[in-house]
Amino acid sequence: MLVKDWMSKPVVTVDANDSMQTAMKLMKEHGIRMLPVLKNGKLNGIVTDRDLKRTSASDATTLAVHELLYIISTLKVEKIMTPKPITVPFDFTVEETAEVLLHHKISGAPVMDRKGNLIGIITESDLFRVIISLTGIGKKGIQFGFLLQDRPGSIKEVADIIREFGGRLASILTSYEKAPEGYRWGYIRMYGIDRSSVQALTARLQENAKLLYMVDHRENKREIYSEDA
Repeated sequence: MLVKDWMSKPVVTVDANDSMQTAMKLMKEHGIRMLPVLKNGKLNGIVTDRDLKRTSASDATTLAVHELLYIISTLKVEKIMTPKPITVPFDFTVEETAEVLLHHKISGAPVMDRKGNLIGIITESDLFRVIISLTGIGKKGIQFGFLLQDRPGSIKEVADIIREFGGRLASILTSYEKAPEGYRWGYIRMYGIDRSSVQALTARLQENAKLLYMVDHRENKREIYSEDA
């Protein structure tokens, strides 16, 4: 999944010579917290709602209201922006993008094409949308967590059991992170099963794999079967 397919576009921008007041207005109108700053049509920096609040707060302690309003209306964005912002290329995967944001402890980044042009912006909210899409939680089905042997066919075995009970698979995710040697974590979300069959399905799954938990999002039922969950 590439960042170009999940970024926010067209991107709302502000010019380096625009005022703080203009930046504040744009953020409020569009419900956003970050604005790429352009100068002569090229990315020059980035300004966030935190930058605006910090600048306003630092001046508010020593200035009268009318003086503060004057500063907000005249102070240029380029004076408070972060220059040379962290960016990501349009063909980065969303996983690579998440690594960049986490490593630099930032909430978003401008997205650039091969010619260095700004074409979008990717934020934490966009990555949350990716997670929701990948996991299929919107179908309000049932998710099972497993500790599976790291061998060919281990996922298929539990998936086949779910299919036997009429379940339709919405997502299958696996991870080796902090898993015991020779094992991996597996997370399967399914829907379409008769709820009266869930108990029998759970018993079958427990016979064939280590079942960690079950969450039924439609019925809001949650069961923990292992302390490893």
